[in-house]
Amino acid sequence: MRFLYTLAMYLVTPLIVLRLALRGFRSRPYYWRWAERFGFFKAPLNLRDSLWVHAVSVGEVNAAEPLIKALKRDYPDAPLVVTTVTPTGTARVRQLFGGSVFHVYLPYDLPYAVNRFLAGVRPRLALIVETEIWPNLYFACRRRGIPLMIVNARLSERSLRGYRPRPLRGMVRAALGCVDMVAAQSRTDAARYRLIGAPAERVMVCGNLKYDMPVPQDAPVAGARLREHWGASRPVWIAASTHEGEEQAVLEAHLAVLKGLPDALLLIAPRHPERFRPLENAVRSLGFAAGSYSVDGMPAPSHQVFVIDAMGQLMPFYAAAGLAFVGGSLVPIGGHNVLEPASLGTPVLVGPQTFNFEEITTSLIEEGGALRVPDRESLGEAVQRLLLDDERRHGMGRAAREVFEREHGAVGRLMELIAAKLRN
Repeated sequence: MRFLYTLAMYLVTPLIVLRLALRGFRSRPYYWRWAERFGFFKAPLNLRDSLWVHAVSVGEVNAAEPLIKALKRDYPDAPLVVTTVTPTGTARVRQLFGGSVFHVYLPYDLPYAVNRFLAGVRPRLALIVETEIWPNLYFACRRRGIPLMIVNARLSERSLRGYRPRPLRGMVRAALGCVDMVAAQSRTDAARYRLIGAPAERVMVCGNLKYDMPVPQDAPVAGARLREHWGASRPVWIAASTHEGEEQAVLEAHLAVLKGLPDALLLIAPRHPERFRPLENAVRSLGFAAGSYSVDGMPAPSHQVFVIDAMGQLMPFYAAAGLAFVGGSLVPIGGHNVLEPASLGTPVLVGPQTFNFEEITTSLIEEGGALRVPDRESLGEAVQRLLLDDERRHGMGRAAREVFEREHGAVGRLMELIAAKLRN
């Protein structure tokens, strides 16, 4: 089966090259680095016995941030390699770590590309964040004697179904047999990894790294400054990490909010940079008085909608807003990180599609820190109701913060496993 999988990868390589070229038109820096996806890159001379962390995109990089910082602290002499797949993930690595880590794009799962990559980075340990099962990469690590751990491991119900068809089952099981340890986020994730073939004795629950994410010390201060700027009593909500297909629903919800709260302000932050311009056009086409982060810096009193068209700027706005809707949940994306607003004591709203953050979202809802709306039509009513109810909103914020603080400790547990593996 792996032979057929590899053959299929080679057959689609021309399409992969075409996709890279098209993607390069949207992101010029990515265009100049597409050869890295085939294992061609210039490695630093001192890159030997590195600690390699793979985080596919922005969400995984954010989750891995406390782990990478702990690795830098505990192994200061070990070169750190961070791989991503997306340009936005790359930008986040650069923003968080600058030149203190070596970044390269993960190669496609082609044997020659994987071998060239591993020969270049020469890892002492491979740490794969969340859900990335690449058979050729995993087998290559085993052949080279590179310990491999899946950390902060999660597996949604949809992903579980994708890995379980009979033709894939044996190959996935064999690939997971190359993994030394699966450090799962939750008991549910651990059980799902066992179901797709991970050896039971190598699967354990460590908790979610995102509960250990650092809350920027200046975020509450910056949030207070924003509230002072637009008026402490002004009703403000944020829709973060939104996608095409739900942004229109958010804007329609804000139209409904404005009917009851004429001075309300919506802060909206698209998940991907390519959505910045289309969203701004949509906002203005609906007649909103609008501003943007890149032009205005902060919302003006006259703005009804403010587009946050910059990456990595969410936390101060989360701290300032009275309520946060976390996107990717009104469309079948599976939702995004509800812990960022929760860490700042900001109550959370989500839609029905939260399978990517199933247990975290459920925990927040059960503890009273979050509320689920059943569909797009219900969003405006829920936002208006909460913005009008200060007591309930503040109670939700306290509950959200308590859940976040209670679940700390995953990084410490994981670092103990890593230390044991590196001693072997």
